[in-house]
Amino acid sequence: MTINEQFKEYGVVPVVVLNDAKDALPLAKALVEGGLACAEVTFRTDAAEESIRLMSEAYPEMLVGAGTVLTIDQVNRAVKAGAKFIVSPGFDPEIVDYCLENIPVLPGCITPSEVAQAVKRGLKVVKFFPAEQAGGIAMIKAMAAPYTMVKFMPTGGINTKNLADYLSCDKILCCGGSWMVKGDMIKAGEFDKITAMTKEAVAKVKEIRG
Repeated sequence: MTINEQFKEYGVVPVVVLNDAKDALPLAKALVEGGLACAEVTFRTDAAEESIRLMSEAYPEMLVGAGTVLTIDQVNRAVKAGAKFIVSPGFDPEIVDYCLENIPVLPGCITPSEVAQAVKRGLKVVKFFPAEQAGGIAMIKAMAAPYTMVKFMPTGGINTKNLADYLSCDKILCCGGSWMVKGDMIKAGEFDKITAMTKEAVAKVKEIRG
């Protein structure tokens, strides 16, 4: 199964911010037990690289990637740590071109011009961020119309209340979300709660997509 096929099957990709690598393994366990063996670990913190390494080594079946990647150095560090995909908030041609030679990449695209650049490079899936603030599903549908070969991974402001709006659209491969892995829950060690909320997300995806 390709990475894009895995994304489609999961429907939701947990977007994780880890401030301490000690939380990486219990979080990975919670997600796997909840039915979402995937995570986009954002490079916003110093713990990201080590967290990706720990999660990838302990759960080799897990689809662990690096998010908020802003530099080629971060790409290299993420790949070395075991990341299986790269996500960037915007479309940086230098990073995209570098990743295309090394690792799957989902660059952020919120304009037709950015999608055109992605198509030019043969990309089939792009991130749409910040989703709700940039016009949500209505914007995606309007922008996607000319680009019939492109699917989107909207991230930003998505939760159980609007998940169906996105996942019921055939232009959406999957959604990035953080509602089941909120920082305060991780900090408080509420991993049982994370597992329960992950199971709810999995059930919601099944309900929407069948």
